[in-house]
Amino acid sequence: MADDVLDYSQPGPFTTLDATQLRLVESLPDDPVGICAVAQGLVVQPADAVVSGVGEARLAERNIRSVSELIATLIALDPAPLRQARAPETRVIGTCRHFATLACAFLRAKGIPARARCGFGTYFLDGCGVDHWITEYRDVDRRRWVRVDTEHLGSSYVERPEDLAAGEFLTGGEAWVQYRQGSVDGQKFGVAGVDFAWGPAEISGNVVRDLAALCKREMLNWDEWGRMGDAYQGRTGPDYDQLIDEVADACSRDDPLALTGLFARADLAVPHDMAG
Repeated sequence: MADDVLDYSQPGPFTTLDATQLRLVESLPDDPVGICAVAQGLVVQPADAVVSGVGEARLAERNIRSVSELIATLIALDPAPLRQARAPETRVIGTCRHFATLACAFLRAKGIPARARCGFGTYFLDGCGVDHWITEYRDVDRRRWVRVDTEHLGSSYVERPEDLAAGEFLTGGEAWVQYRQGSVDGQKFGVAGVDFAWGPAEISGNVVRDLAALCKREMLNWDEWGRMGDAYQGRTGPDYDQLIDEVADACSRDDPLALTGLFARADLAVPHDMAG
């Protein structure tokens, strides 16, 4: 029964598509990496959008949480089939989270168990963990989760973005465990290009975001709730670190009952006005 608590082949609040959108997804490839590659051609990072001449008014698209709204925005910009990669100016503006979550929604719509994961890529800056989201899908034959860097398929950042090797991407929990064990420098984990957004609080923030994603609430990179804000301000202590230890452990064990139990706690649950 425990496995039924979190069925990753079924959508969550942000990955549910309407009937018209489900018909659009029917024409997508059947292989998981091919599905992720479709999502790669639909999103553009804010900085790249500006370079392409997109007006500032559209930058608010990066705050869209639901895939249904992302697809509606895409179709309004260009009614072409989803499997057709758009020009930068007709892609929806988003971040690594949007690439990962679009792919996750497409995979779930095809009945393939999938999750968006929040953590850190270790292949962007030497010796650093850079804030990043990737997509996981369940390979039933090999009985394992395969990690795909949807945003960077075909890039040279990493040898096999379609099947990331151990350690190339660390979930928030994996990074936290290594930090607590003293095997990594917590100050070397953060957001590229943002000088102040580095340190252990960035790791603990992504632990909580990854818990939410595992509970099918794929939040925005900058969403904060519970005690996250206090952590970023240095106002938490050992009790919060121990809570994050517990969350990181539950995420590593992939225990549905433990995950949903933690996510129901007042200091970890996503507020209703953000939950979709």
